[in-house]
Amino acid sequence: MDIKENINNSLNIIRLNKVRSFLTMLGIVIGIMGVIVIISVGSGAQSLIINQVRSVGSNLIGILPGGTDEEGPPASVMGIIITTLKYDDIKALKDPNRSPHVEAYSAYVRGTATAVWKGNKTDTTFIGASADLPIVEDTGVSAGHFFTKDDEGSMQRVAVIGQDVKDNLFADVDPIGQLVKIEKHNFRIVGVMEERGVSGFSNQDNQIYVPVTTAQKLLLGIDYISYARVKVEDENNIERAIEDIEIILREMHDIGPGDFDDFTVSSQKDGLEALFNITNAIRLFLAAIAGLALLVGGIGIMNIMLVSVQERIREIGLRKAVGAKNNQILMQFLIETVVLTTIAGIIGVALGIGISYLVSIIAQYLGFDWDFVISIFAIIVSVGISFIIGFIFGLVPARRASKLDPIDALRYE
Repeated sequence: MDIKENINNSLNIIRLNKVRSFLTMLGIVIGIMGVIVIISVGSGAQSLIINQVRSVGSNLIGILPGGTDEEGPPASVMGIIITTLKYDDIKALKDPNRSPHVEAYSAYVRGTATAVWKGNKTDTTFIGASADLPIVEDTGVSAGHFFTKDDEGSMQRVAVIGQDVKDNLFADVDPIGQLVKIEKHNFRIVGVMEERGVSGFSNQDNQIYVPVTTAQKLLLGIDYISYARVKVEDENNIERAIEDIEIILREMHDIGPGDFDDFTVSSQKDGLEALFNITNAIRLFLAAIAGLALLVGGIGIMNIMLVSVQERIREIGLRKAVGAKNNQILMQFLIETVVLTTIAGIIGVALGIGISYLVSIIAQYLGFDWDFVISIFAIIVSVGISFIIGFIFGLVPARRASKLDPIDALRYE
């Protein structure tokens, strides 16, 4: 019996035992589907983060409190509050003699609150920022104006609201000049931001921007900032600007030569590389967990094939009695297992692609800049793995079938 005939027989057996074949394949289907979905969704999420980081601009420098060494990123990235970075540190960077390549800067603090206007309420995020924020983030206002450096210096209670905040609080009423209450303090609205959408899993249209000094003193009661962004006039001068910034901050913090920095300065390129490394590690870890289902599915297939050998002892004995050799019996059952797992792999790939596409459509509908990414390499590897699993886990039942004594098999009841 040749390989083609064995494959046809295997397909016939699968058709005759549809329910059992389906349950046998289920573990492989789920495992392959999980690997494809995780890799695809992980790639989509990675593209979302990268696209949104890039959309901010390639000529930006980020400044975080806390130093970075070979052991990892600043502790502030891990959610630990570090208070080493002050607003005066960032203002000192706008010195044309010491940092000629700095075009604009913005310091940031943030918090959550309920904004209230004449009985209307909305939960929002307030952002304490600098007057240069529209320049730094390459955005603008659709009505009114952004607050000024004078507003910062005198800690004015002025606010610029996002489009969703405007719609939720004011509907058709012009919000400019209205007073909105945030954390028991009234803020006069001076502008409405243009629509910005979702960025970094945060709805930027549901935010209220206030002067960073006002947010520090009135809303948060702190004297430090969470992070800062600096815009360089030309991305070709990024490295030089970073050197200038580090020199200024070391002087501001009285850090001597060879001492450990209590801040971190990095470019968008550094941030993108870090994001790639982190997201790739997470994707591989999750894919490995999903891959455990393949192992479980392989064990299930081996068990089912052992039962199949037991049920077909008389058939095996009859084939041996008419001249079938051990290697032909082994090949028959091995091919059956490989065919079963390969079909399961193909079904798993198809379901994985379908679910991944559905996730991307939903994400795009919700406003995320999400790419539908399917790795051809992952598909090839997944189908190949299912083939290998069929071969490995089919070997034991196939060998058992090939070693049956034909006389004992024909007598088996």
